[in-house]
Amino acid sequence: MLYLCCTKNDYLYILNFKGMASNAKIVIRKKVNKEGLYPLAVRITKNRKSTYHYIGHYVDLKDWDENKSRVKKSNSNSGRLNNLLATKLLEVNRALIDLQSEKKDYSANQIKESLYSEPKSSTFYDVANDFLFELEENNKLAQLSADKVRVNHVINFNKSKQLTFPEIDEQFLRKFKIYLKKQFNLSERSIVNNLVVIRTIYNRAIKMNLVDRKLYPFGSDKIRIKFPETEKIGLNKKDIVAFEAVKNLTKSETHARNVWLFSFYFAGIRAADVLEIRWSDIYDERLHYRMNKNSKLLSLKIPEKALTILECYRKDKKSDEDFVFPELKKAEFNDAKDVYAKTKTATKKFNKYLVEVAKKAKIKKKVTMHIARHSFGNLSEDKIPIKMLQKLYRHSDLKTTISYQANFIHKDTDDALDSVINF
Repeated sequence: MLYLCCTKNDYLYILNFKGMASNAKIVIRKKVNKEGLYPLAVRITKNRKSTYHYIGHYVDLKDWDENKSRVKKSNSNSGRLNNLLATKLLEVNRALIDLQSEKKDYSANQIKESLYSEPKSSTFYDVANDFLFELEENNKLAQLSADKVRVNHVINFNKSKQLTFPEIDEQFLRKFKIYLKKQFNLSERSIVNNLVVIRTIYNRAIKMNLVDRKLYPFGSDKIRIKFPETEKIGLNKKDIVAFEAVKNLTKSETHARNVWLFSFYFAGIRAADVLEIRWSDIYDERLHYRMNKNSKLLSLKIPEKALTILECYRKDKKSDEDFVFPELKKAEFNDAKDVYAKTKTATKKFNKYLVEVAKKAKIKKKVTMHIARHSFGNLSEDKIPIKMLQKLYRHSDLKTTISYQANFIHKDTDDALDSVINF
């Protein structure tokens, strides 16, 4: 039973629960501070185990009434302090009554945590920030760079960081899609990528119990996320021959062309992976490398055309651990951000010079580092089975290349490479 009484100072004094396994009481802790004062705390006890929540106020030991658990009148702030203590105690006792009525069995620490822990962030902005922080901590810097922009699109569209998840309904998302189209002229694919980020963050919020699953705005009968078909325009055989044979290139254009062709000759290795290749990765007439994107290990025979390119850079080799191409030689590999920044800068530079190479080769298609991958795919269509191409690309799913198939022997992939690039 809970007893309440008032004094002439309007002090509400709350006695302990009687006959219960849990109780709360105001106490003074014997941990003196540098001013010689002692902290006041709420003691929560459950099954004879106690935990303490400090109220943030200190009093002299002589001003504390141990029997009545209150501040004596000898303290000039006794009235206000006792009212505060009563309020704090009332909060705990109400919580204990609620838990008892719900028949929930919590420990003393769990009771304290439920009462005093900071409330979970409930806005889209807060959960999105946690999501972006995890990307950064896991060194997924390319995804971080792209998704940070997409999160900012949502915040700018809402014109406030105080966007709650129930507000992100079907109407909100439809208006958001129109906003992206009008404001930034984004393609359908780019708009879908923005929706994917919102969906990812919304799912996190559901798992954190920040929003009811029944409010989920995505699904077949709500907002559907469907990736539009995109045309990947790579170079054809005639284009590649012209690209290989073009003359009158500057030193920078020649280097960009070499890196592009090196990528193409190895089934379109991503630019980031090409730049991280070291001389020590080349042995037994094979290239051994691990893809950054999915950490898969790949071993490929070095085609004759790739050997020719390697010889152009051998004179700059300082050691076996040196990089074949120079862009990352000064990168701080203990700093993922530095490696990412230098890779991004190099790729942008390559793409700039590849435009000039394409002009001189009289190729009208847009040539970028990523197009090397699509170009190999174009030329491989009638030469190697789709599942062999899947292995060369190291895709886990044939939605990206049609079904995962492993355990190919090296000779299969070697013959597949040769059949495409030897013309």
